[in-house]
This record gives sequence, structure tokens and C-alpha cells, in this order.
Amino acid sequence: MNPLIPVILSGGAGTRLWPLSRRSHPKPFLQLPDGETLLQKTVERALALPDVTRFITVTNREYYFQTRDVYAQVAGAAAREPFYLLEPVGRNTAPAIAAAALQAEAMAGPEAILLVLPADHLVQDQDAFAAAVTRARRLAEEGYLVTFGITPAWPESGYGYIEGGEALTRDGETLGFAVQRFVEKPDTATATAFLAQGGYTWNSGMFCFRADTFLSAVASVQPQLDADIRAAWTDGRCEADFRELAPTFAEVVDISVDYAVMEHADRVAVVPGDFGWSDIGSWTSFGALLAKDGSGNQVLGESVLEDAQNCIVHSADRLTALLGVEELIVVDTPDALLIARKDRDQDVKRIVAELKRRGHQTHNLHRTVHRPWGTYTVLEEGSRFKIKRILVKPGAALSLQMHHHRSEHWIVVSGTAKIVNGTEDRLVHTNESTYIPAGTPHRLLNPGVIDLVMIEVQSGEYLGEDDIVRFEDRYGRVVS
Repeated sequence: MNPLIPVILSGGAGTRLWPLSRRSHPKPFLQLPDGETLLQKTVERALALPDVTRFITVTNREYYFQTRDVYAQVAGAAAREPFYLLEPVGRNTAPAIAAAALQAEAMAGPEAILLVLPADHLVQDQDAFAAAVTRARRLAEEGYLVTFGITPAWPESGYGYIEGGEALTRDGETLGFAVQRFVEKPDTATATAFLAQGGYTWNSGMFCFRADTFLSAVASVQPQLDADIRAAWTDGRCEADFRELAPTFAEVVDISVDYAVMEHADRVAVVPGDFGWSDIGSWTSFGALLAKDGSGNQVLGESVLEDAQNCIVHSADRLTALLGVEELIVVDTPDALLIARKDRDQDVKRIVAELKRRGHQTHNLHRTVHRPWGTYTVLEEGSRFKIKRILVKPGAALSLQMHHHRSEHWIVVSGTAKIVNGTEDRLVHTNESTYIPAGTPHRLLNPGVIDLVMIEVQSGEYLGEDDIVRFEDRYGRVVS
């Protein structure tokens, strides 16, 4: 059997799960009620399949270090030699999968079989999923482009549908069906008719095909996309465990793989499955992961609910009280609060669009921001001051940098800091501090084996995160 290479697509913003999901910390990194992230579950699901020795992750270069941190928590991930394709910008699924197919071909030959899995989906029945993958692999080896269809449980109008045609039977077993057509998200009446008629499945956005089969299809139906992707892949910077696609990737057409390839190619098949799939695409679907109380409420966090029915509450950091309400979504984070009717959960993305239009940072950043070296949390800010909690992982270091408009006071709370402050280079221990004047090159390192935790007090006329000039950086971020 040809080698199977899972391809994990990780980078969707998940705007309907705002304020928990944001551009700098998108849906794949969200922690579910059981403590695991969607990305972690996706990788575990892929590695549980037989014969998986390598896997590819396609993600934005901004998420490279976060993704590596997640994989470090997954047993066996390091042994499978994860490889990363880093996009300078997101250009939808067709360019991402085409680049992954080129990478898989280079790693394992043209007959390598790709199993394409979005990193923000949930599958709860691993055995049924593995059985569906086995059927899809058999069809992929025959040269089919295979998509996975989910057996509909209700007339959902938020998903696309696939109409299956001729049964593809081998040795008395039906592996799947030839695809008759792909259907855009229908209205509820049409979706109800699909379920009554039968032969329709939800379009899951998961795929299986040989690398050469998919690349031939792209070249046939999207020749410009094929040429542009090959150029961005060939001209990209390649290291031991990643390839950073060339800046020309930003000019590639932004198009989904369904529109670009699957709807136009020959020999397209659908493998139906019923394996507890969800795209966790709204707060209602997130709430379905929580147990209901006697009044139908689904709660994560400390709460007091009086005369409240059928509400979803996510409030991890403080007590939330509801009184005399029903059918509400309440999501509380340190810097943003969402209150919405449950029947409007698909419209949360409109809030994000408005925040983005206003240039409001809550569409982009949490108060706790992840960086390659650790995290920082904004504790308080006001006119001419900002207070942060900074956590630096063992052995990690911030860039050698300088600020034009702000000075900084650093106080070590725990651990030991190695600090470069102009021409001075010294260790600062717990309960000690230092002062960095504006305009002074400086650097912070953690030479120890435990986390370094510091409080930073910034003061100055401008405290924006873009007031930074980098001179050196071990994580390859752009030097100003």
C-alpha cells in the first residue's frame, strides 16, 4: 500500500467563536472542555492510523512555534518527523493543499497518498474514522480524488452537501460513491428535502488522494494556480523541518479546493461516514461538548443561574450570574464579553468584521499573547503606562531590540533573568529589577531550567507593540 501522509491544515481564524478565538490565537489552538486543543486532537487522530511515519502541517508562519509547542505534548509526534509548510498569508485550501502535495511528492514520491484534515474539526469515533480512511485509501490508489461525506443528522443549512451517484463496490464492499455534484449551503427547506430523498452527505472538507493525481488535476483545471504554487514552493526557504513558501504565494488566487478542483475534476468520489464529526463552527456546537443541567444550560466556569434556561456560558476567569433569561450565549474573557441569542450564533463573525473595521485589537489579540519565547499578559494600561506579566520559557530569549518612545522597568518574580541593557550584561534574580531607558538596545534571556516570570512596567508617550526595532532574533522574525 502506498505511504499515507496526513496533511493538517491549520490556520482558520474561527471568527464565529470570538471572543475566545482570535487571529493571533485561532480556533485550532482553543482548549476544549477536556483540556485538549482541536489541533492536538487532530494530530492524535492522524497518528493513530496505521503506517503513518511522516506528516505535514500547513500553517501561517506566525503559528509555527505555537504549533511546535502543541506537538511537543502529543505522544509520538516527534518520532513521526513533523514537517511544516509556512504560508506568508492565508490563500484558502486549494493553494495550501497543492503546496502540500508538492511537498509530499518530494518526501515520499508521486504515489504518496495525502489525507487532508482541517485542524479545527472534531471526530469522536476513531474506529469509524479509521475505517472510512481505509476505504478512501483504496479508492485513492485507483486514482480517485476522494472527499469524506458526513451522514446528515438533521437538515443543516450551514454546511455544503455532496450528492452521491454510482456505488463504487470492490470485492462485495461498497467503498464509496461517485460524486454527482457539490451543493452550496442550502436553505432549510432544501436541506430537509435532501434528507428525505437520501444519497446526500454533508461536505466535511476532508480529502484523500494521491499526490500525483491531485497535482495533475490542478494542472488540468487550474493551470495558473499550478504554475503559481510551483513557483512559490520552489523559491521558498527550506530548513530541516519546514519550508517557508516564497512571498509570491501572496499573489496566488484565494480559492477553496472544492471550487478550484473537486467540482471540475474527473473521477471524484465520496466516502460517507458517521464518526461523531463536528466542525465546532459556532458557540452552539461548542456548547454541545458540555453537559446540560436540568434547565438545559451548558456551562464552563463558575456560575450562578437562577430561572435561566437553555443558555451556553463560557466564563473561565470569573463568576457569571444569569437571572430570568433563556436561549442566550454568554462568553466572558478578560478583555471582551459576548452576549448573543443562540439563534444568531452564525452572525458572531459580523462582530469580528466590525471590530476589524474599527481597528480594535480585540479582533486580533487576547490580553495573553503567545510568542516563540513564551507569553505576555497585559494586566493594566492607561495614559502613558502599561503593565505586563512576561513568561519566558527555559532557554528562550527575546530579540535584541530597542524602543523609540517608551522606557521599561523589569521586576523578576520567579526564576533568573539574563539581561542585556546597552553595554551591560548581567543576571537579575528573584525580587531584583532593572531599568531600560528609551533608545537603549536590550535583550531578555532565560538561562535557567524553570519558567522566568517578570513584571514589566512601560512608560512613555507611545506604547504600541509596533514601537520595536529588532537587531537580532533567534526565531527568524523580520529585522527592522
